[in-house]
Amino acid sequence: MSRHRDVRNINVADELDDGAVSDGGEEDLSPQEYEQLMSGLDHIRATVGSQEQSGLSDKEIKDTLYHYFFNVEQSINYLLEAQTRKIAARERKAAKEREKAEKLAQQKKAAEASAKLPPAKPKKATGAKLSGASTPVRSTDIRQLDLAGLNLDDETVLPIDEPPPKITVAREKVLEEARKQLEGNADKKTVSLVVIGHVDAGKSTLMGRLLYELGRVDDKTRKAHERASSKIGKSSFSWAWELDGTTEERERGITMDIALQSFATPRRQITILDAPGHRDFIPNMISGASQADCALLVVDAAVGEFEAGFERGGQTREHLLLVRSLGVSQVVIAINKLDQVQWSQARYKEICKLLRPFLIQSGFHPSKTKFVPVGAMAGVNLVARDGDEAQALNAWYSGPTLCDLLDELEPPTRDLDAPLRFPVANVFRTPSSVIAVSGRVCGGLVQVGERLRIVPGDETAVVKAIESEEERLEWAAAGSNVTLHLTAVDPRHITIGSVLCPPTDVVPLVTSFTARIIVFDIQVPITAGTSVELFHHSRDVPASISKLLATLDRASGTVLRKNPRSGEKHVGRGANYTSQHNRFWPYSPSTTDPLRAILCQQGNGEDSHSSWRRDNRSRYRNRIELSL
Repeated sequence: MSRHRDVRNINVADELDDGAVSDGGEEDLSPQEYEQLMSGLDHIRATVGSQEQSGLSDKEIKDTLYHYFFNVEQSINYLLEAQTRKIAARERKAAKEREKAEKLAQQKKAAEASAKLPPAKPKKATGAKLSGASTPVRSTDIRQLDLAGLNLDDETVLPIDEPPPKITVAREKVLEEARKQLEGNADKKTVSLVVIGHVDAGKSTLMGRLLYELGRVDDKTRKAHERASSKIGKSSFSWAWELDGTTEERERGITMDIALQSFATPRRQITILDAPGHRDFIPNMISGASQADCALLVVDAAVGEFEAGFERGGQTREHLLLVRSLGVSQVVIAINKLDQVQWSQARYKEICKLLRPFLIQSGFHPSKTKFVPVGAMAGVNLVARDGDEAQALNAWYSGPTLCDLLDELEPPTRDLDAPLRFPVANVFRTPSSVIAVSGRVCGGLVQVGERLRIVPGDETAVVKAIESEEERLEWAAAGSNVTLHLTAVDPRHITIGSVLCPPTDVVPLVTSFTARIIVFDIQVPITAGTSVELFHHSRDVPASISKLLATLDRASGTVLRKNPRSGEKHVGRGANYTSQHNRFWPYSPSTTDPLRAILCQQGNGEDSHSSWRRDNRSRYRNRIELSL
């Protein structure tokens, strides 16, 4: 928006004074040019004839001369061609009108002739019994049908708007069904899983091979991906093509946006969100992690590759910090590409030894972190450890497979009684031109036929349909990743980052808030006035730190120092944040689950990340207290 600032600040009334802008009229021509213009006009009139004969006005001739810099020959050629085109167009139009009139006259004669004939009497069957029904006699005048088919009526029939759907199931019954599913009475519990890790760790390849092993990808699709990837010289990426669906992703060989898929284990229905590993697409990774309950970290076991991702600046370390900041507490670590180090047990233990202390430091409990060795390309230890390729691994590993560990993931507590909070992750049109939004239900539940408020803004929309994995649902509860088809809404009023909520319990909007933060990794100390980028779900808002209130003890929250001058890494801080450009920001996607977001420091070449969350003891609408 800053590139338009100079244009917006221009005073048009001062700039457009008398004589400031030329209208390009004849008064702007020099005497020599005016003489050439009038001489050319006389010469062309002598060639093409008068305005009645040629159909060309003096203005058209003058404009043509001015366009060709008073070249009479080029102007005549252009005008003659234009005159020929006009005459041909008039002749085609007249021919169509004559053809239409002749057709109408023939239809009228045929209708009059058929009207004069007496109606035919049905013949009685004298011999064999006739089968089938007789053709009914038309009761409508054929002339009316013929005239109606010509669309000669002046009145235009407007399409009738489809009435919005109505709620067919009582909300109490929906709540009862949702509670049964959460309590385990349903067949399988739903879990959202974000796949994270350093670039080229094999995340998409691992997920593509796992989907194939679980029957979600058929052989026909697999062979098609193999042939297509081989043609462009990227045969090793064939498994990743199941998730990397865009042309740019396939040509570059990296994941750029969140890919959504799902599969079932014996006890879980898992929705996977394949996040990009490249640091250029961190906002997309944050958008996917904010929709997840658990995380699958994929690391490359090759010598040098794991160290590149885990050392300073690597995405292995950064992704773990980000997902923990966004509330993910369970993580499965898949140590991939062990086949490149001959399934070395020493290498596997070395990586586990390096990761365990960092996971504890990042806030992951040891009981909620699991390690598993895998080989994505060969499909070793994903669902089973069969075949010759798994013999080297079976020599020293007898633990669970990756699918077994995913089947043990526990979904977090869902609050169904909270008001609906649905942050929009994507907006698109369906093939039937219906506005659709996708995202995760953070709190409450949504039903077909329910009217929702779009925040920020004052617009509302009606839920026409709810879709999950191409299956139509009557309702969706907290924790579900679904697509909502909306009606009675202008698409201009809903964007990525908007929040859908009930009109009776609207998400409060703020421009400033007080937060307790923990700083993970910074290059420049944080001070008052520091510009930051606030990432929350799929929305990012520029903001600034207006004041540092205190330095806090990370464990106990005790105030160590009031009004510090700057903030350093790994230290808790209390700070005031103000949104830039007076943007209103929805601060509460769920009234019970802590609101988590990422703050990225701007302007020093290296992004610095800190996390914060809302305190449920907030008392004010426009200033909220946040704590870790």
